[in-house]
Amino acid sequence: MIAQHQSWRDILQQGNYLSSDEIALMVGLAVDMGRPLLLEGPSGSGKTGLAYALARGLNRDLIRLSCYEGLGPSEALYDWNYHAQWARMSVDHAVNPFSDEFLMPRPLMRAVQQPESVLLIDEVDRSDEAFEALLLEYLSDYQISVPERGTMRASHAPITILTSNRQRPLSDALRRRCLYLFVDWPDAAREEDVVAFHVPELGEHMRWSVVAAVRLLRSWNLLKPPGLSETIDWARATDLREIGEWNRDWVEKSLGLVVKDALDMERVLERIEELARPET
Repeated sequence: MIAQHQSWRDILQQGNYLSSDEIALMVGLAVDMGRPLLLEGPSGSGKTGLAYALARGLNRDLIRLSCYEGLGPSEALYDWNYHAQWARMSVDHAVNPFSDEFLMPRPLMRAVQQPESVLLIDEVDRSDEAFEALLLEYLSDYQISVPERGTMRASHAPITILTSNRQRPLSDALRRRCLYLFVDWPDAAREEDVVAFHVPELGEHMRWSVVAAVRLLRSWNLLKPPGLSETIDWARATDLREIGEWNRDWVEKSLGLVVKDALDMERVLERIEELARPET
């Protein structure tokens, strides 16, 4: 097991992530049991940041696979350098075209080859069902089948984190292979703690104002509601500009820190007075 002298909460905090007890417990169990961990929840709730913090806290390399529709084995597993193969074979007929010289590892193979790493399979819900099927062998046994080479298996379980924004349902087969944690936006008190952790110089009243305003924005059914990173950005900017009073002028000028869509911006500007005087 890793870091018996340290709590997983401390490890994540070293990676610049303020963890709850539940998150620390599930991360620790996933690592100690050698199981993938599926983090599911709204966009911006800190799922990707958790994976990065885990890598930093453990001083490990992070290997990231960003998922999208149509993602296939040549982008996720491995590919062959066909141009180099052809060039070498044209002058040396005895060369093995499927040697390491021509193999191009992609994220899943890199994790198998480098098990002392953290593999982040980000936004797996953006991929399609065919890619999920490709993942199952890796998630079950941390191995990859290469027809030209046989099966490549990790010497021990790489730490593997999957994230999902729930854009589409994931298969039962994928879910069964993972431990599971729903990562929601934190409540107001916890979000203030997160801001205090990242922007300790910001006063308590201004910290409350930032958090209350962000939480109000999230209640307005925006196309792209602000996440934790936007809360931290707004707090950091408020501190950098030494804003002493939460008022309409500052809120309106700094909206680009938390509102990232033109239609959302129009809607927010119509209600700017409410945002300048947020209530819990």
